[in-house]
Amino acid sequence: MRTLIYTSALGVLCMLAEMFNLRRFIVPAAVAGLVVIFALNTQGWGVNQGFYHNMVMVDNFSVVFSGLLIFLTTLILLLGNDFYKHEHAKISDYIAVIVFTLAGAVALVSFGNLAMFFLGLEVLSISLYVLAGSKKKDIKSNEAGMKYFLMGSFASGILLFGIALIYGETATFDLRGITNYTATAVPSVLFYAGAGMILIGMLFKVSAVPFHFWAPDVYEGSPTLITAFMATVAKIAAIAAFYRLFSSSFLSAIPTYAWVLSAVTALTITVGNFTALNQDSFKRLLAFSGISHAGFLLMGIVGIYGKTDNAVFYYSLAYGIASVAAFAVAIIVAKHTGSDKIEAFNGLAKRKPFVAVALTIAILSMAGIPPFAGFFGKYYIFTEAVKSGHLWLTVVAVVNSIIAVYYYFKVVLAMYTKEPDEAHFTLKPAYSFVIGLCVLLTILIGVFPSVFANLF
Repeated sequence: MRTLIYTSALGVLCMLAEMFNLRRFIVPAAVAGLVVIFALNTQGWGVNQGFYHNMVMVDNFSVVFSGLLIFLTTLILLLGNDFYKHEHAKISDYIAVIVFTLAGAVALVSFGNLAMFFLGLEVLSISLYVLAGSKKKDIKSNEAGMKYFLMGSFASGILLFGIALIYGETATFDLRGITNYTATAVPSVLFYAGAGMILIGMLFKVSAVPFHFWAPDVYEGSPTLITAFMATVAKIAAIAAFYRLFSSSFLSAIPTYAWVLSAVTALTITVGNFTALNQDSFKRLLAFSGISHAGFLLMGIVGIYGKTDNAVFYYSLAYGIASVAAFAVAIIVAKHTGSDKIEAFNGLAKRKPFVAVALTIAILSMAGIPPFAGFFGKYYIFTEAVKSGHLWLTVVAVVNSIIAVYYYFKVVLAMYTKEPDEAHFTLKPAYSFVIGLCVLLTILIGVFPSVFANLF
């Protein structure tokens, strides 16, 4: 509970800093504040308690995922000072909205009531609409913000209608109340219709096929720092909320939608991978790659009867830190070449060996190559899927993992086999720290997977 309150308070303080002309201190203060909040969040470990009539739940699941979201946001904020140096007059607005987005994400992984679930989702979504279109003079950014807003609004409407149907059936928004209702009564068609509409809304939020069309354009048009935030914090929060909702109150609805969810998962992995094969933009490649990773994470929800929370968290951790590293490199390359095309990475190994090696490790992790964290992320997800009887889905996922190696290695080949087009460039300390930390964690988590694979 304190995590959500302190995160919201930090966002307000970032806004107030503008009034006192403290712009230069906003990023360091926000980072320091998130470090303190991360430490305070760990104190919720072992607690299983609801606050404000179970509106917010503090348990190991919420503590672990909140900690991951805070950590990833801290890494992204460390890049913010340099990223927004040409818009320093507005930096307090950007940082405040990012922190408020984090508050929505924390609410999404901590809710105990459908009302708080919807509030968290909307705080997250509305903040991202603003951030996606924050480059007012960039047509692509304007397009990204408008597309995300329109598509997100429709999805939120469908989801809200589903919540209304659930309330009409169970007469409660409380997750425990809904769980008790499904355990003691036979739900009617109204309940399953509501669960289905909520399912559609959540599939949009995680950019699953066929609700994925917004993701590539929004990712490409948004400022790269915001794209990194959407691809990591927003996606992981949505997946965690998805899991929390359907592993508790809507567990009885899973058999009804099992084949639909399995088909969507297989299509998400396949369409994301095959579409990424033809991309010449690194940001769009990461967007379609992110769609396929959403499919891998959905496998944890398909096999939800097998208690897949550990596998979902480990995969989220591995994917999150590798993605932050990849996007940090993308920001550096785009800044010095003026392009986000794959050809902009030509000869990067000769220009900046450290950056090239870091991106290679991040890409290998996302491709699922051992001994990096991404390999064990897929291993745990696949293992749980097989245990729950989804062997065919695991086969589809394994084949797609092999296909993914091809488009990931297009970037690696460009860095190591092509001649550089640009001269040597300098690397800011913040970028060196973030990239180095992400790479180090990718290696350590891969070498010692059991440390994070059995937290629940």
